[in-house]
Amino acid sequence: MYRHILVPTDGSDLSLAAVDQALALAKVLGSQVTALTVAEPLHFLPVTPAATATLRVDYEVHVKEDGARILGAVTEKANAAGVAIETLQITAGDAWRGIIDTAEQKGCDLIVMASHGRRGVSAFLMGSVTTKVLSHSKVPVLVYRA
Repeated sequence: MYRHILVPTDGSDLSLAAVDQALALAKVLGSQVTALTVAEPLHFLPVTPAATATLRVDYEVHVKEDGARILGAVTEKANAAGVAIETLQITAGDAWRGIIDTAEQKGCDLIVMASHGRRGVSAFLMGSVTTKVLSHSKVPVLVYRA
């Protein structure tokens, strides 16, 4: 059935609950899991070249540390569950595109992700990474909602 599951996470409680579900499914199916965090590139108005360089370095350090923290927690959960895990942190302008591209590049046959379930105006204004993945992915998507 599903042999390689991609589980994107931002470290939120809801996405970590989806990680738990993905790991439980992977354990039952004997699947491997790739956990993914997607960071947005730094968008800013340049003030001075020196300030821009400092801001970029600080941002990149923060993003790497945050990703390592998030993926470290996922790795601990996977190890405790006895599930084979690979972790990956990428930078992408559109998180949904990064998720889909990663699933295709890694040969994943299922994406498991959380949805906050926003509707109406808030969904329109904020957008939904999950909705965009569902709309554009050729890989099946399992959505976890609490």
